[in-house]
Amino acid sequence: MTAMTPAPTRTRPDLSYLLDHTSHVLRSRMAAALAEIGLTARMHCVLVHALEEERTQNQLAEIGDMDKTTMVVTVDALEKAGLAERRPSSTDRRARVIAVTEEGARTAARSQEIVDRVHEEALAAFPPGDRETFLRLLTHLAEGHLSTPSPSPAGPRRARQRG
Repeated sequence: MTAMTPAPTRTRPDLSYLLDHTSHVLRSRMAAALAEIGLTARMHCVLVHALEEERTQNQLAEIGDMDKTTMVVTVDALEKAGLAERRPSSTDRRARVIAVTEEGARTAARSQEIVDRVHEEALAAFPPGDRETFLRLLTHLAEGHLSTPSPSPAGPRRARQRG
């Protein structure tokens, strides 16, 4: 029998846990809220970004940080629901773009309201003066020091989609 070595004393809160846990809970709340109108977060992301300008499936996959297979499945679901369709590009006859239908545009407006509401509910946990500070600091991390993952010995892992 060996003696138990005491665990090292933590000197700071576990930032990885805090970010992972809150991200998981936010994603689950977002998924539940968007499911009420028959969308996933990926579907919302594609609709909103396809409405901004003419974009190919590959461009939208890059924006949403989706692999090609996930993107194809997402666009297939949008087409089946009558919210988007694949069309020839107006600027490159070799390319196909994702065009949002009129019903898709209405759905995107509704889904954006839902996304904004879920985000606002999360931020409501802070006193009003701290909300902008929190967003500014988190954006600073996401766009600065933590903008690029380190190579992983287990292979790459995709980050959550932007949306």
